[in-house]
Amino acid sequence: MALSKVDLANQVENQLPQNLVANNLPFRNIIINGDMSIAQRGTSVVGTTDGYKICDRWYFKRSVGTINLAQSAQVPTGQGFAQSFQVVVTSGASPSAGDRQYIEQRFEGQNLQYLKKGTANAESVTLSFWIKSSVTGTYIIQLYDVDNDRSISKSYTIDSADTWEKKTITFAGDTTGAFGNDNSHDLSLRFFLSAGTNYTSGTLQTSWATNVNANQAVGQVNFPATASNELYLTGVQLEAGTTASDFEFLRYDVNLQRCQRYYEEIYFAFKVPTEGVTDLASAIGGIGYYSVTKRASPTVSRTDITTESVDTLSNTGYNIGIEFNGRVTSGTRSRWIGTARADAEL
Repeated sequence: MALSKVDLANQVENQLPQNLVANNLPFRNIIINGDMSIAQRGTSVVGTTDGYKICDRWYFKRSVGTINLAQSAQVPTGQGFAQSFQVVVTSGASPSAGDRQYIEQRFEGQNLQYLKKGTANAESVTLSFWIKSSVTGTYIIQLYDVDNDRSISKSYTIDSADTWEKKTITFAGDTTGAFGNDNSHDLSLRFFLSAGTNYTSGTLQTSWATNVNANQAVGQVNFPATASNELYLTGVQLEAGTTASDFEFLRYDVNLQRCQRYYEEIYFAFKVPTEGVTDLASAIGGIGYYSVTKRASPTVSRTDITTESVDTLSNTGYNIGIEFNGRVTSGTRSRWIGTARADAEL
């Protein structure tokens, strides 16, 4: 008897290696912009402070030393990557007791429900990434459950200085504490670079439990100890299961749209009908529409390129865009050109 299309497909799948089947699953990577290819805010920052600075979706927590960040072209050879997240120390320092320094990605709870956290069927997750550092030794990675104040940390080792190394770490599923099914910050993934004694004086918490600060980063080397230390990170993938699949490369436009849910820049230009008019009656404006719906109502800001100003700039809702209203305020120009930013980051 002839097999149906469904039966034939199932038979073929059962004969394939399990890693090949897993590699074909779409959007298996929980990380957004794990290949560091999107950098809407810019490609470098000198003397960084805390915040989202270069590669989209990657938050940098700075507390030790003077640090420069950049989107770098240094990548592992032959792996398909074009960019990495670069950290360069320009002035070294040792951490105070309460200091922490890490690279972090934050996740919405509604994107994590399939992990079944807080149930008997909680899924393990596997993290894989490529890293190169001038400082060898022990580094710590932490998953922190914001909703339930729970955490788990694992260590890995940089074996050879200034050499690309691929690391794979599996975290067991957590049967306690569900993630909220919402668009809030529910989970963090942190790559520690340095930590003070408030976070290193205990025993590394390698199983899910109520968060204890002293157990977060035990054994972590002080990467920013010396000027000229460098670290590069790319190819970050976090997925359900106990096996790391090949990195999931997405098309640039798809990756960009996923990032624009959290941050987007809109370029604007206005022109009044009469050259040199400066009265409010000649005000003109419009709406710059978002490319994608934002995670939540964003904070909006702008940078004007011309000498004139936009009198008001307001968010019209996270589904629509940014409203601009302006007029000529000096000179004889009759146009405005600038950039508006909509920030809905976690």
